[in-house]
Amino acid sequence: MPLKTPEEYLESIKRPVNLYMFGKKVEEFWNHPIVRPSINSVMKIYELAQIEEYKDLMTVKSHLTGEIINRFTHIHQSVDDLIKKVKMQRLLGQHTACCFQRCVGFDTANALYSVTYELDKKFKTNYHERFKKYWIEVQTQDLMVDGAMTDTKGDRSKRPKDQPDPDAFLHIVDENDDGIVVRGAKVHQTGFLNSHRAIVMPTLRLREGEEDYAVSFGVDTNEKGITMIYGRQSCDTRKMEEGKLDIGNFKYGGQEIFVVFEDVFIPKEHIFMKGEIEFSGELVNRFAGFHRQSYGGCKVGVGDALIGATALISEYNGTENASHVKDKLVEMIHLNETLYSCGIACSSLGFQREAGNYEMDMLLANVCKQNVTRFPYEIGRLAEDLAGGIICTMPSEADMNSEEVGNLIEKYLSTCENICAEDRYKVLRFIENLTMGVASVSYRTESMHGAGSPQAQRIMITRQADLEEKKKIAKRILEIE
Repeated sequence: MPLKTPEEYLESIKRPVNLYMFGKKVEEFWNHPIVRPSINSVMKIYELAQIEEYKDLMTVKSHLTGEIINRFTHIHQSVDDLIKKVKMQRLLGQHTACCFQRCVGFDTANALYSVTYELDKKFKTNYHERFKKYWIEVQTQDLMVDGAMTDTKGDRSKRPKDQPDPDAFLHIVDENDDGIVVRGAKVHQTGFLNSHRAIVMPTLRLREGEEDYAVSFGVDTNEKGITMIYGRQSCDTRKMEEGKLDIGNFKYGGQEIFVVFEDVFIPKEHIFMKGEIEFSGELVNRFAGFHRQSYGGCKVGVGDALIGATALISEYNGTENASHVKDKLVEMIHLNETLYSCGIACSSLGFQREAGNYEMDMLLANVCKQNVTRFPYEIGRLAEDLAGGIICTMPSEADMNSEEVGNLIEKYLSTCENICAEDRYKVLRFIENLTMGVASVSYRTESMHGAGSPQAQRIMITRQADLEEKKKIAKRILEIE
């Protein structure tokens, strides 16, 4: 059965890569204290797929091979698949309280599956068969795949072809009978380092004269010419200190990589789009739709963890029965479940593409993500409100363990009877971590900018809402010709 164990996954990523952090090259990244929590998050995916209780969500039969595969390598074959995707993402958010990094490649594959089919139909190319062959390898080896879309963009007022530096958008710089050579960079790459492969896509709808930018392909993440620079997060060096309590979420974490492609060769069999500008925008839109659907699951699971921690600290503080505390917790739950209902709704109204795979309702997926750009901020605000200002003024773990002042901290951090001061400290640091610390990039800031910032959803909502049809409704009711 093509399902890796967590241990097999860990061994499979132990390979040389060109990685830099804090200005120095990193060897054996899997042992680095800043990187390791993000690897633990990915390992949780492989772990849950081995547990009988979760197999209905975590695994599925492949329509390509007939074998049981990890759902993160699946091409959706029904509305039920779309719904289970969101449920699976919520489950993983509950288990890790952070970004588990495997969604982007999952969403890329499902977008590319239908786009390559339609592209072949129009241009008589063979991208779809290439992609299926490539993806069967992913399924049978249970590989983690990143999706690489976001370019550095340079001067935002200029098109790709008009940039002072053409490398501001990744593009083809050479070509022969065997393949292409590409140059550029992809940023905000969630889990690129922890992935075996990546699928690169354009970042926007391209126009005539920008054919070299209309490129999509698969590549191994340790391919020659790829340089990775590890993205900083707030409080990240706490992971390099002795102890673990100051980290908050000390076991799991997210990861963002700045990826530079310096004349990377891509063989023909791994190319899925090359110059077909007419389909660049469609690939961007479909990927964005799938990924905005994802946020109705993953961010909700993280929200569950934050709500649980907030309820716990209220109990530890002895305020859990106060009416205003109960009311704020209800508001947090209401906002979180609203996000989830949007994820389930856009999945429930999914439809079948001509290629045979299923896609979510685009309008509701964008509504889902638009809510995600707002509600986690309010959930986080309420968590900070109920936790109190101590979440950002606590002494360090070293002070807690100090012979000189540790007893004082223990004395004055104690609250209710039978509540250990260290447990209260753990919960407070966890809330700090989720609302403004090392995981906030995967809850708050990523809620804002991941899968497109708010204006991107508003543009899509405008396109999908069909205002002319709504005008007709009003005219019909009012008997206006």
